Amino acid sequence: MLRTQFEEELDKLHNQFYAMGTEVLAQINKSVRAFVSHDRDLAQEVIDEDEVVNNYETKLEKKSLEIIALQQPVSQDLRTVITVLKASNDVERMGDHASAIAKATIRMKGEERVPQVEAEISKMGKAVKRMLEDALNAYINGDETTAREVATKDEEIDEYFRTIQHQAVESIRENPEAAFAGKEYFQVLMYLERIGDYARNICEWVVYLKTGKIIEL
Repeated sequence: MLRTQFEEELDKLHNQFYAMGTEVLAQINKSVRAFVSHDRDLAQEVIDEDEVVNNYETKLEKKSLEIIALQQPVSQDLRTVITVLKASNDVERMGDHASAIAKATIRMKGEERVPQVEAEISKMGKAVKRMLEDALNAYINGDETTAREVATKDEEIDEYFRTIQHQAVESIRENPEAAFAGKEYFQVLMYLERIGDYARNICEWVVYLKTGKIIEL
């Protein structure tokens, strides 16, 4: 394969990964919106679309391994393929968590809810979405500096997690009938917090892509 053709193959990998990330970004947005608006139809839509993300990962994995086997890339080229291979796995897990949030929406039908807690979950969801969006932009632009800055936003997500969890506990104490909702709130908070962790992972892969160093941000 000529060098130009090989570079085109690498560009396709980048673009397919970014498309996968954009798809998951939309699913996270819809899953949180469905949860706080009690929209079971929208939640089911997210669940059904999880297969789209799985297919993206399968194709990216197949193409990455094919390039490694046939082209035996080295140095920067090899880092590019490894980055896509590893980062796509992180994005697929984000999609799983978005689907899990959607399933929580369906389980919550008819249960006592706490509007104040859900309002804060909505804010946390938007913060997670912004972080992932910024991480994907850092990836597509190969911007190591921005990636490092975006990774620090995980602290904001963790703070949301702690604050809302405490708020949910207090709400259940005041209204024991909301205990089932509280259990689901804790699960959704955990899913969002984990998505933040995976977004940070994307930032770490950007640093690896640019420097060849595997670090924790």
